[in-house]
Amino acid sequence: MKPPPDITPPPQKVCLLHHALYGLKQAPRAWFATLSSTITQLGFTSSSHDSALFTRQTSTGIVLLLLYVDDMIITGDDPQAISYLQSYLAKYASDLLNRSGITDFATSSTPLDPNVHLTPFDGVLLDDPTLYRQLVRSLIYLTVTRPDIAYAVHIVSQFMAAPRTIHFTAVFRILRYIKGTLGHGLQFSSQSSLVFSRFSDAD
Repeated sequence: MKPPPDITPPPQKVCLLHHALYGLKQAPRAWFATLSSTITQLGFTSSSHDSALFTRQTSTGIVLLLLYVDDMIITGDDPQAISYLQSYLAKYASDLLNRSGITDFATSSTPLDPNVHLTPFDGVLLDDPTLYRQLVRSLIYLTVTRPDIAYAVHIVSQFMAAPRTIHFTAVFRILRYIKGTLGHGLQFSSQSSLVFSRFSDAD
């Protein structure tokens, strides 16, 4: 790690990190510790057999949360408790909307305008692309549970190096779509007729 180009640290001094750096070995541990703390505050208990499995007994059943790195599966036989947990975890999307400042904007029915073809040269270069890059990175993370925005996010992520005003407008459209679909996600009901198929190409 190096300080910013315009900052020259005094001799014999080092930088103090306040957060773990992505990619280093302590980063996933810090993530797991933060998530574990949040989950346990909601009444979940870590399994003695697998620390990535959290359980919560309710008056009508049980809720299970299985964590694998930054992916999670929620299941159980208490639909109300599962819905509550999902709404709590949806706070990530809500926080993203608050950070972008579009909470008062109208929603959009689609994440991408089919009549607009984005290119690297349309619009005016952003004076400061920081917010654009932050929002796109957050949207990339959100696609883990929101495949409906994956294509639109893929498009706007192509302009991270030199984003322009028209690209920012496209990002805002994705956010407006998310605002109107906060309850969306990957959910498989026990009453669904869906049949899973799986395969492996390794022994």
